[in-house]
Amino acid sequence: MKILLVEDDKTIATGLEYSLQQDGYSTVLCHDIASAKKVILDDIDQIALCLFDLQLPDGSGYELCKLVKERRDIPVIFLTVIDDEVNVVMGLEMGADDYITKPFRVRELLTRIKTVLRRYQKSPQARAIIDIDNVRINTLEGKVYKTGTEVALTALEYRLLLIFGNHIGQILSRNQLLEQIWDVAGDFVNDNTLTVYIKRLREKLEDDPSNPVLIKTVRGLGYKVGD
Repeated sequence: MKILLVEDDKTIATGLEYSLQQDGYSTVLCHDIASAKKVILDDIDQIALCLFDLQLPDGSGYELCKLVKERRDIPVIFLTVIDDEVNVVMGLEMGADDYITKPFRVRELLTRIKTVLRRYQKSPQARAIIDIDNVRINTLEGKVYKTGTEVALTALEYRLLLIFGNHIGQILSRNQLLEQIWDVAGDFVNDNTLTVYIKRLREKLEDDPSNPVLIKTVRGLGYKVGD
């Protein structure tokens, strides 16, 4: 399993590369945005997970995350000294799966990598098309259509809808939804965040958001799509 590691501090990069290889991963190491972009554009199909430093000499890890997510739905983890909530939320909004603040313990990083990869592997990737009433999710394209017309969703809105699509007919509690969206970075979110994203999905996908039939509220339990 190959990991793309982008870190400009060569001492940190060398140590991380060694630890990843000792844990059974192969690595592609880059020290700047330019070289990482070339790997993403030419060899993204060979990458299973990305580790991006946020502050790089020629740009931001956010830029690389956006480029990756436009091409494949693979995990992205940020490694950074910036730990304020605004930057954390911004990274997760762009589709990042975790946000680890330096300095960190290598074993903790390896555990988080395994957790994120396990979550992706458990997802029913074979389902290229998921239909929920008049809404269609094309997981290969990463696009959503309502009665044949494409609907623009943010990365988090799409991931939330995909969770529902992978659990049609099942009641999902708020805690279950939050855990799956934010994974091990759940410290940075509260119930209000989920409420906002459910509301946004309903506004974009329901014929009448005030009387939702697609994403149903099951009082006292959570939410459900489908019968």
